Amino acid sequence: MTGTTTMQAPSGTTDGRRVRDRAGRVLLWLAAAGATAAALGAYGAVADAEPAVKVVETWRAYGFVVFVGLFALLALRPRGYRGVWPLVIFHKVAMTATALVYSRNPGIEGTDTILTWDGGLSVLLVLAFVLCRGWVAEPRR
Repeated sequence: MTGTTTMQAPSGTTDGRRVRDRAGRVLLWLAAAGATAAALGAYGAVADAEPAVKVVETWRAYGFVVFVGLFALLALRPRGYRGVWPLVIFHKVAMTATALVYSRNPGIEGTDTILTWDGGLSVLLVLAFVLCRGWVAEPRR
């Protein structure tokens, strides 16, 4: 080829992979948006909490903010934080499994909410992990 250059994707990059990455990142941004909404909603729970549970509600609210950050980091660089994937997936799956066990006791409130939200996030995160190939390290520049 004389005098002609063609634009080629970097080695190992395909249109399909870019689409999967984009889809996985969209899912992660949705997770971050959901965590943001939960964090904002937790403000009222902290403000209205009885003294006996105020610290627990504050801890929970801060946890939502931490997850906003974790989901955003993964959305920005899904292969840049390989160690974060198992942590966030573990937390959501563990919360879902725990809520399932707790749901057998009618005195424990909130299990339906956890099963819905954390269960949905568990599926979303595993799907994003597979789409983005979160187990593959980002190449060093």
